[in-house]
Amino acid sequence: MDKPNRWTIAVAGVAMQIALGAVYAWSVFRTPLANEFKWTIAQVTLTFTISILVLGFAAFPGGLWLNRKGPRVVAVTGGILYGLGVFLAGYTQSLWWLYLTYGLIGGIGLGFGYIVPVAVLVKWFPDRRGLITGIAVGGFGAGALVTAPIATSLIASVGVLSTFKYLGLAYLIVTPAAGFFMRNPPEGWRPAGWTPAPAQSAERAARDFTLAQALKTRQWWTLWLILFLNVSAGISLISQQAPLFQELAGVSAAAAAGMVGLVSIGNAVGRIFWAWLSDFITRRATFVAIFLLQVALFWVLPDLSSTAALIAVAFAILMCYGGGFGTMPAAAADAFGARNVGPIYGLMLTAWGLASVFGPLMMAEIRQTTGSYRGALHIIAGVTALSVLLPLTLRARGLQPKA
Repeated sequence: MDKPNRWTIAVAGVAMQIALGAVYAWSVFRTPLANEFKWTIAQVTLTFTISILVLGFAAFPGGLWLNRKGPRVVAVTGGILYGLGVFLAGYTQSLWWLYLTYGLIGGIGLGFGYIVPVAVLVKWFPDRRGLITGIAVGGFGAGALVTAPIATSLIASVGVLSTFKYLGLAYLIVTPAAGFFMRNPPEGWRPAGWTPAPAQSAERAARDFTLAQALKTRQWWTLWLILFLNVSAGISLISQQAPLFQELAGVSAAAAAGMVGLVSIGNAVGRIFWAWLSDFITRRATFVAIFLLQVALFWVLPDLSSTAALIAVAFAILMCYGGGFGTMPAAAADAFGARNVGPIYGLMLTAWGLASVFGPLMMAEIRQTTGSYRGALHIIAGVTALSVLLPLTLRARGLQPKA
């Protein structure tokens, strides 16, 4: 069989991530579902929380399965489960059904599907690890930008439940089709004429780790905590953007929704930008910069009242949020080798699932207790200031797995 073009696999991986990233468009379903079934916004929002929590925990068995059976079967299965979960949500008549279909079934599909392009592309692009994983997960971040206007138009014309069915059918076609292109390169493959630069070699582990060996290192737990803290900070803001904009800038709900749309672009842009930058300044320096920037951004945010300033600062925060997702797969591959990055990074994504619960709950609780977002935002700034110390402890040169 002829060796496939690695850029074809990359395009398929991005297409798959865009379809999966449609989960970030959940907010367009929130009000229509609440109005149709007389549910509270909190009850409807829990669906999204469940799907992201399940994603974070399903990525690990997906990564293990990928190592045993190859990426194609995991990707196709993930695509089918995701599309099926969304389609079945179109038959919702109760909250438990919505949680089961969109939340649980769809979330498992998301976890299986998300880990595959990341694990595959770091192997096909050892020369551009940061950039290619940033582009791949950037597709996930951009999913809402593609899906939100389509879903909004469909809801207005056919209703929210029929919209789930139409989108589910589309995902059942697009996601498994893209997943069919996923395959690993031949053993020992590298781009013709490429050898790692000295700076790249200095960051990379001397040999490939197994999952068990990686878990015995301080490095793995440090990366897990970096991801958890970065996601907690960013998703805290994401969970409260519209009401926060209304409170600080005094804008209408419609204007706040428009601001949310503009700011969300930062999530996708940051995944590519920071990951690309990490190829040049190292992963460690990138994480330090991401945390330091957020210290300043979260500290000044509650004092802003200008719409333009709020958009700019929130956009930059979401760039940092996305940057963690873009940079971390390459950091994991650098630290532990690319061979077993599926299960190693898949387990690391439990940080995403837990942070998606912790961050929003913390923000909401402090806002409820104090009556203001100022305290919560300043606490996040303080935590990110302490978080700067974590990437400074990372090392990879000469790292060897323990027996």
